[in-house]
Amino acid sequence: VLRCGAQTGMRLHGTSAKSAPGALNTVQRGFNFDMTDQQKEFQDMARKFAREEIIPVAPHYDKTGEYPVPLIQRAWELGLMNSHIPEDCGGVGLGIFDACLITEEIAYGCTGIQTAIEANSLGQMPVIIAGNDQQRKKYLGRMTEEPLMCAYCVTEPGAGSDVAGIKTRAERKGDEYIINGQKMWITNGGKANWYFLLARTNPDPKAPAGKAFTGFIVEADTPGVQPGRKEMNMGQRCSDTRGITFEDVRVPKENVLIGEGSGFKIAMGAFDKTRPPVAAGATGLAQRALDEATKYALERKTFGKLIAEHQAVSFLLAEMAMKVELARMAYQRSAWEVDEGRRNTYFASIAKAFAGDIANQVASDAVQIFGGNGFNSEYPVEKLMRDAKIYQIYEGTAQIQRMIIAREHLGKFMQ
Repeated sequence: VLRCGAQTGMRLHGTSAKSAPGALNTVQRGFNFDMTDQQKEFQDMARKFAREEIIPVAPHYDKTGEYPVPLIQRAWELGLMNSHIPEDCGGVGLGIFDACLITEEIAYGCTGIQTAIEANSLGQMPVIIAGNDQQRKKYLGRMTEEPLMCAYCVTEPGAGSDVAGIKTRAERKGDEYIINGQKMWITNGGKANWYFLLARTNPDPKAPAGKAFTGFIVEADTPGVQPGRKEMNMGQRCSDTRGITFEDVRVPKENVLIGEGSGFKIAMGAFDKTRPPVAAGATGLAQRALDEATKYALERKTFGKLIAEHQAVSFLLAEMAMKVELARMAYQRSAWEVDEGRRNTYFASIAKAFAGDIANQVASDAVQIFGGNGFNSEYPVEKLMRDAKIYQIYEGTAQIQRMIIAREHLGKFMQ
């Protein structure tokens, strides 16, 4: 339905920076927590997809580590992928708030599958915010025509949080750039059709990050692009994570985003729009953990009564519920801010840090409520506990988020 609507030019749902849900409600009703009927529709669609199609097969993909191709194709058919792609490129042009609603529901089903889908948004975002018309139509447009994947190539073996430490180099030779280097922990690395790649173009090691790096669009089938083996991780095992080597890879100058020296700003700017959905994913996992623990507490009996009737367990469930609700409010605030056209760095980092932390806490508490059964792979919560950890690491560690929050907070008082 959503895809047909986009193809016929009908705007079924969605928000943008100029037409966000909050913007409309501010004029008509002031501050409120209501969703539009259209938002409820695509939230319900994502919820139905997650609970009827993802949850039944998620354990299989967790055990095998297989890439969930059928589910990704299905998500694409339903219009639940690539939601940020603008309408003029063939997409539905959703705002970040709407995308977060979808993300939370899919993550409820399986965060490994959700990460594979959401990694597309991260890879696309630099092109969305910095690409020219030709680049946007070529690379975003093709993703609306068939279920293709892309990837965000920034992290390296020796440069994760320290983005300024990137060693991959791009040297200008005529109308091309020759790229050499190695990237690591690239989600969708072995499945991507193209990559956003950050490389150093200024050879001066003392050059500031804001001028030293350039963003490129690199076709995955370019000679010299060599994806490594799939990494078998602690959690989110069906997500495709790899190292990628770039050896004398030739990229035309037309694939430079904005211009030389603009890459760092582009790469970091994408996070303001992608961290709210990551927080939404963590919230979806936490909600699943809470629901599983609650159902179990209403079935399991000890000392002659349901464990939910023991104050120790009921208080634990109450704490879990508090954390989930607050994480949801945090990601929705951060998404609403950016859809309103305002800089949301502060709120995005709060949402990402808090949701990532509570996902781990709530999943751990769910295992505790399950007791010995929670430690067993036949029950769902041990997978949730393994899957949760990465939310404190990828797209900016919990510690990096606190550095950003402190910087933004103190900056208000130092102006």
